[in-house]
Amino acid sequence: MRLKGKKVAVLAENMYQEMELWVPYYRLKEEGADVKIVAPEKKTYESKNHYPVVADVAAADVSAKDFDGVVIPGGYAPDMMRRHKAVLDLVKGCFDQGKPVAAICHAAWVPISAGILKGKTATCFFAIKDDVINAGAKYVDQEVVVDGNLITSRKPDDLPAFCRELVKALEK
Repeated sequence: MRLKGKKVAVLAENMYQEMELWVPYYRLKEEGADVKIVAPEKKTYESKNHYPVVADVAAADVSAKDFDGVVIPGGYAPDMMRRHKAVLDLVKGCFDQGKPVAAICHAAWVPISAGILKGKTATCFFAIKDDVINAGAKYVDQEVVVDGNLITSRKPDDLPAFCRELVKALEK
């Protein structure tokens, strides 16, 4: 129960990648964290394979002060998440407050739109590495990259390293 008392937001939108949402979700719960699914609206969203997730709360109804960190799963959901100011405000707020912001795979699109990648070292799914570079980050091809309070990974195979670094960052 290393994370007892910690509250973490896991973002959701339609077309999320199942493993990239549920593995961190349950890993954080296993460590005792209070994990909330945060999305643009409080409703049910479907993964790429139509697996449902119900949002606990709408992003507009919370702020960074309500959480100790935020997890952004990949899939195609980040392309939709980044269109919502409340989602971007939550991510940028957590980042600016020094709280862990963890993005895996295509999730790098959200930190890009939140304007927090400039000057950082990060990784992502190779198909969007140009987006990461154009946002001012140094791209590296590694299973997990930790640069300050930013944690990034490339793909579902990297989830063990991603979750390990996320738990470690939330323990601080």
